[in-house]
Amino acid sequence: MDQNEIKKSASKLIQKNSGIISEFKQFISRGNVIDMAVGIIIGSAFTSIVTSLVADIVTPILETFLAGINFNDVIITIPWGSEPEIAIGSFFNAIVRFFIIAICVFLIVKSINKFSKKEETPSKPEKPSEEVLLLTEIRDLLSKNPGPSDQSNQ
Repeated sequence: MDQNEIKKSASKLIQKNSGIISEFKQFISRGNVIDMAVGIIIGSAFTSIVTSLVADIVTPILETFLAGINFNDVIITIPWGSEPEIAIGSFFNAIVRFFIIAICVFLIVKSINKFSKKEETPSKPEKPSEEVLLLTEIRDLLSKNPGPSDQSNQ
């Protein structure tokens, strides 16, 4: 290949990629993708906080109430084969972590909904205009007192 052919193939490749790049820019600039990325980053940071909360605070408190049982050490050994172990304690810690995360997410969503809802005060019904009041009064009077045409028909 000579230099001209290399330049032509490189320009074709750049043109193909510029379409892909522009589509990618359009995709990234949507608000949903950015919101999702922020949520994932915050979620991963939040996970480390909850993991520390469970491992360093909740589990030791539970262990003191349960006579010093260390949940991470709770293992069931299956008595056949190579005697595999089931780590029940680690599973219990994962369940506790899940419930803490679920409670925190619930509280966050509840507080966001509280702030996003504008307190709607029940508005008083509007006072009818003078014209409506007069027409209503005329209607009521006509229904109580029959007119002259109504008396002649009887």
